[in-house]
Amino acid sequence: MTALEFTLVVWVISALAGFLGALTGLGGGVVVVPVLTLLLGVNIKYAIGASLVSVIATSSGAAAAFVREGFSNIRIGMFLEIATTLGAVFGAYLTGRISTHAISIIFGLVLVQSAYQSLFGKFVDDKRIASDALGERLRLAGDYPVGEKRAEYGVRNVPAGFGMMFGAGALSGLLGIGSGAVKVIAMDRAMKIPFKVSTTTSNFMIGVTAAASAGMYISHGYINPGVAMPVMLGVLGGSLLGAKVLVHARVRTLKVVFGIVILAMAVEMIVNGTLGKV
Repeated sequence: MTALEFTLVVWVISALAGFLGALTGLGGGVVVVPVLTLLLGVNIKYAIGASLVSVIATSSGAAAAFVREGFSNIRIGMFLEIATTLGAVFGAYLTGRISTHAISIIFGLVLVQSAYQSLFGKFVDDKRIASDALGERLRLAGDYPVGEKRAEYGVRNVPAGFGMMFGAGALSGLLGIGSGAVKVIAMDRAMKIPFKVSTTTSNFMIGVTAAASAGMYISHGYINPGVAMPVMLGVLGGSLLGAKVLVHARVRTLKVVFGIVILAMAVEMIVNGTLGKV
């Protein structure tokens, strides 16, 4: 494969990854890393470095559109980014001190359960839950467009969501992933935020978390421009298209896509952890 052919293949794959990442709030790295590593033979360290760049691109590309449409809750995102950034720094500190193989396997098993709940569990997107005392004090409640109207929602279990966000940031720093799955689960399941708001706010947040993690890979020379550039451009284009589709997508469809992607991510994490590739 020539350099031009390699670049085109990576760009197409990254565009699909960015599209899926914008729809689910996971970021394109879920698809980019295994494809670059298993199919194209890229060293996993360089694949993860390119993945972090793609996560930043996904966040930058999709977040602006979601904010403009009124889906993202910026106040929640900025508040929870405190936890994810601290977690990312902590995870980077732990790199080399704790085996990532066991963490990868455990994380994969947790995601299997999350995928099952997303695919087969009951869900109600137009949640009308009032904020609890802390959510009310922090003024985290908001509204988002539903057809021609705007639906209001409250926020609950802020400490639990904050703690899960710290864990998401730690995984990002330790494993080189955007941890969008954990962010969406924390907001949707723990904090009772509507799914569309959770995915769009996750897209708003993952860039900051990935940036905190990417510094470690830059310092070790694991971000190769020849790989990272087509990944970034592809994911950016795909995420912009995904942002447009999400506005009109059915929530049940998003739940199914979310569950399937998380399940694929779980298999990837378990296999790579077992084989010692992470």
